[in-house]
Amino acid sequence: MVRYLAFALAMVATVATARAESVEEFYKGKTVELYIGYSVGGGYDTYARLLARHMGKHIPGNPTIVPQNMPGAGSLKLANWLFQAAPQDGTAFGTIARAAPFDPLFGNDKAEFKADKFNYIGSANNEVSICASMVGSGVKTLEDLQTKELIVGGTGDTADTVQFPKIMNAVLGTKIKIINGYPGGNDVVLAMERGEVQGRCGWSWSSVKAERMDWVTEKKMNVIIQISTAKHPELPDVPLIMDYAKTKEDKQLLNLIFARQELGRPYVAPPNVPADRVAALRAAFDATMADPEFLDEAKKADLEITAVSGAKVAALVAEAYETDPKVVARIQEILK
Repeated sequence: MVRYLAFALAMVATVATARAESVEEFYKGKTVELYIGYSVGGGYDTYARLLARHMGKHIPGNPTIVPQNMPGAGSLKLANWLFQAAPQDGTAFGTIARAAPFDPLFGNDKAEFKADKFNYIGSANNEVSICASMVGSGVKTLEDLQTKELIVGGTGDTADTVQFPKIMNAVLGTKIKIINGYPGGNDVVLAMERGEVQGRCGWSWSSVKAERMDWVTEKKMNVIIQISTAKHPELPDVPLIMDYAKTKEDKQLLNLIFARQELGRPYVAPPNVPADRVAALRAAFDATMADPEFLDEAKKADLEITAVSGAKVAALVAEAYETDPKVVARIQEILK
């Protein structure tokens, strides 16, 4: 009995010590894994690797941040892993599709997580996406897209590259055929180069500038339409999808789908990470977004930085879950 009592007291002391450990003490000498829900070379990967090079110095204890790719199902594989199996001590976080937090709302039974339980760390940029076609496709305008088939590449059921074309087909009457299953956006771009597909819908303009701006300047690619709730200042002459909403319900639907654009490329930590470590990660993220060395490297790589705080990302997700159920039901039907 005495031995068991001594063991219990020792355990209480251990827990108390652990709870008293400061954030700096916890992170000192540690490695933090930054998981990326897509393959190497795409926009999510590029932004995450840039963040990993700078964020550690802003976390108390200055841990080393190591990027790791975990592609699959448009980042849903990573989202599920972060919710179910990742360490919940602050040594792991990841970047998932901006669409992923909405998947449980839209009835995707493969989304095995509760979006409001994630700890949102922030996003380096909000986004305006485009629908684009290679010049040889014969599709140059939205009107063309409503009468001619365009074959595009998709990166998973939860990804913009699949969901945006489905929404466009349903609401705008476009004729987009989706070839799904590419590991990441960079793979879709390579498929466009090889002629496997003719375009990509749900392609971040920031990624276009960083990866294939020569296709635009050399007129190898048509920028058909902007997919967001507001135009990008660099694309004043490219039509905005919101302007084609014919009914109030259509506008509500498009607003809900494209609200995710403000999430950009969100970074999330698992549930149950201690609050002081979440606060430290958020503060470190915000500090990185203002770090001159980070911003200089981003500028050289043509990466837009229009940071969104973790609290703002969390609020946007919460707001989406308060949408009229009728609008949500229509989206669920479209995305089946």
